[in-house]
Amino acid sequence: MKKILTSAAVLVFGATFAAQAQTADLNSLLNKVREGSVTESAEHKRREAEFQARKNEQQQMLAQARAEQERLERESSRLEEVRRVNEEEIAKQVQMQRDRLGQLQELFGVLQQAAGDAKSVIKTSHITIDNPGRMEEIDNLVAKAADASELPTIDEIRTWPSQMILEAIGSGQVVTFDHEVRMVDGTSAVVELTRVGDFALMSGEKYFTLKNDGSVEELQRQPSSRFTSTVGEFTSANSGLVGVGIDPTRGQLLNLEVEKPTNRERLDQGGVIGYITLALGAVGVLMAVIQWLYLTVVKGKVRRQIQSDTVKTDNPLGRVLAVYENNKNVDVETLELKLDEAILKETPALERFLVLIKLISAVAPLFGLLGTVTGMIETFQAITLFGTGDPSMMASGISAALMTTVEGLMVAIPTLLLHAFVAGASKSVIHVLEEQSAGIIAVHAEKEHANASA
Repeated sequence: MKKILTSAAVLVFGATFAAQAQTADLNSLLNKVREGSVTESAEHKRREAEFQARKNEQQQMLAQARAEQERLERESSRLEEVRRVNEEEIAKQVQMQRDRLGQLQELFGVLQQAAGDAKSVIKTSHITIDNPGRMEEIDNLVAKAADASELPTIDEIRTWPSQMILEAIGSGQVVTFDHEVRMVDGTSAVVELTRVGDFALMSGEKYFTLKNDGSVEELQRQPSSRFTSTVGEFTSANSGLVGVGIDPTRGQLLNLEVEKPTNRERLDQGGVIGYITLALGAVGVLMAVIQWLYLTVVKGKVRRQIQSDTVKTDNPLGRVLAVYENNKNVDVETLELKLDEAILKETPALERFLVLIKLISAVAPLFGLLGTVTGMIETFQAITLFGTGDPSMMASGISAALMTTVEGLMVAIPTLLLHAFVAGASKSVIHVLEEQSAGIIAVHAEKEHANASA
């Protein structure tokens, strides 16, 4: 009980102490607020007094600003009137110029259009390469013809026909000169260029092209040797008639020729199926050539055996005759069977590879068709993904797909022809064997019949 009373007393004392501390804090805060209010009120009074003191000065500045505004408004009105008068004067002067020009205005319009057309021709002309400074005169003429404030002089107008005459003359010239060109590897070099009219640029055994900015570049890939082989002979010739390939379309046909895929690129377009088809074709041609050479040798030996009275076993006919020599005393039926057996033994060697060659000639187009169908599927898949916005991409895909068909036909046609030749040679040898065998049986039957009659 005593402990409880003690604890209660402690709690009451603590609460009383806390209440007294809180009351002291609130009093301190109230004093601070009052002091701040007094200070702020004094500051406001000071600033108000300062503002009242500067009131006259502010009134004076306001009056000056209003006076400046009025002055500027009067100046603006004056300038607006000046602008209106100037516009009327300009309109009057323009109308006066039009009246004085009369039909010359239309003339200069036509001149401007014609000079502009000439400018586009000269800018892309090969003749401009070895005749620098042409563009400056044409640009000056076009600028003055388009400017209403300054008219071109008669000498400047003559620039246009003189440049077109130069263009016509240069189109029929073959000129050689030194010029800086950009090579395929990105470097620049000064080479001896030969210009053929307005159609071609060449040097050594290479063709060059004129870019839109007036620079000359080596083609990224030269056309086929059919054209490049004529360049060296043409550039080194001094007189006479020498053939050379030129492009009358200023590079369009040449670019198409350059973009044509090479034979290696065409073979790569066929893919794995194309290479398999070509490999089969190579095997078929090799077997056909080997068998044809073998049959050629055999036919020579058979021909010599026919002309000889001595039986030689190094050829099919000699081996068939050897069977007859060993079976002269048998009856006709037995001899016929023996000879047929001998011919059958010789037939496999004479007809060797024929079945495989015929099979390759029949399978090769099927391989080509398989590659074409596969390529078309890939092309249509690309169209599904990217659309038909670029017809050239679709055309190149179809072209690559058809390449396997071409390879299949390239294999099938020669192997089929070779099979016909080899089969014909084989049948001719077999026909000789059968013919000789029939003759031997006939002679043997006559002898047997004669012996029976005797």
